[in-house]
Amino acid sequence: MPLVAGVDSSTQSCKVVIRDASSGALIREGRAAHPDGTEIDPAHWWTALGSAVQQAGGLDDVDAVSIGGQQHGMVALDAEGAVVRDALLWNDTRSAPQAERLVTDLGGNQAWVDAVGVVPVASFTITKLAWLAENEPGNAARVAAVALPHDWLTWRLTGAGALEELTTDRGDASGTGYFSAATDSYRRDLFALALGHDALLPRVLHPAQSAGTLVAQGFSPGVQLGAGTGDNAAAALGLGAVPGDVVVSIGTSGVVSAVATTPSADPSGEVAGFADATGRFLPLVCTLNAARVLDATARILGVDHDRLSELALSAPAGAGGLVLVPYLEGERTPNRPDATGSLHGLTLGTSDPAHLARAAIEGLLCGLADGLDALRAQGVSPQRVFLVGGGARSAALRAIAPAVFGCPVIVPVPGEYVADGAVRQAAWMLSGAPEPPQWPLAGAQTYEADPTPRVRERYAEVRDLG
Repeated sequence: MPLVAGVDSSTQSCKVVIRDASSGALIREGRAAHPDGTEIDPAHWWTALGSAVQQAGGLDDVDAVSIGGQQHGMVALDAEGAVVRDALLWNDTRSAPQAERLVTDLGGNQAWVDAVGVVPVASFTITKLAWLAENEPGNAARVAAVALPHDWLTWRLTGAGALEELTTDRGDASGTGYFSAATDSYRRDLFALALGHDALLPRVLHPAQSAGTLVAQGFSPGVQLGAGTGDNAAAALGLGAVPGDVVVSIGTSGVVSAVATTPSADPSGEVAGFADATGRFLPLVCTLNAARVLDATARILGVDHDRLSELALSAPAGAGGLVLVPYLEGERTPNRPDATGSLHGLTLGTSDPAHLARAAIEGLLCGLADGLDALRAQGVSPQRVFLVGGGARSAALRAIAPAVFGCPVIVPVPGEYVADGAVRQAAWMLSGAPEPPQWPLAGAQTYEADPTPRVRERYAEVRDLG
């Protein structure tokens, strides 16, 4: 019974799952926390990975492992392979001015879409390189290679040898702003435009290609390493998503993505033309405000999440006209890094906990539904929505989502779907099969409801008022 392991090295923690390579049955798992913040010493990821592996019972009986990691994070390395400065994460928005400058320097949104399928915003790696060049020129001059979080961890597992041994995959590379998913190639001119000089970039592996063998001290030697991928591509793979499926993930960020057979090119910048982890494409919309909107509302009301759901479901659809625009941490889609949240339609009749709870959940969902509309404009025809992430644990959110999205919502049992995508990739590599293994998605529930267009209309009326 060959075993395979998958890792989710996310913003908040590291999760490891170990499954049977044939059936997909869960054998054991472990996790460890990451420090909070928008910049972090990557050494913390390495320490957490070791702790999570240990908690999962080690890798002595595992044949292959693959890593899914948070996208966009900038890991800058010097000529000796040392980290130049703390990694800037996807949710660090300090590079918003550089994003605007890069767009202008290349000639506008359409030029970027034509080049790499995305329009730079503060989340993307390329903008963080431009920030480094402008604000820390000494550090920028030291940069000999740039990796993403999953690239760096895979490299460490292979023994952190020469920089030339760094690898990545097209799914994660497509979120940098200097790799084109349509052509499967780096745009080194854009990379140099941001950093000010060229540097080594990880070799891009095919989806089921091996990155080498595990030789790092403290881990079991000889284990095969998969290519790995970014967290969003890993989640889609973990769910077994196919064309016609949309994945809505409500975690630290809110993500709306779809598996597609053709690349996307959205000059508005709302839809990022990413690649997936199977050789296809993953048009994606990302918001900065997701599960933390629920956390903040529960904190304001002084209740736990179960009570927040009860309150929301006791209020009418549309919350009596009360609308929360949930830009609590700025926003990425639409691109408003300096925005704040706002409440509209507050009256004596809506001034109670139930209406505020309903407005918070509907506001969160309406922001994601705008993303779903943007995917439709790119030719995606959603037949069903997979709802995952910490926010999917909310009973009210599950019940309200199909009415706001306008299509059936499938809620799998709570799980580690990024790690599951990585473990599925590891099993695929081990098998040598042309397609990833098809494991059953047991225990999923389907939610359906009549659409509530007035909720979307009311949100649209106030969304841009500030």
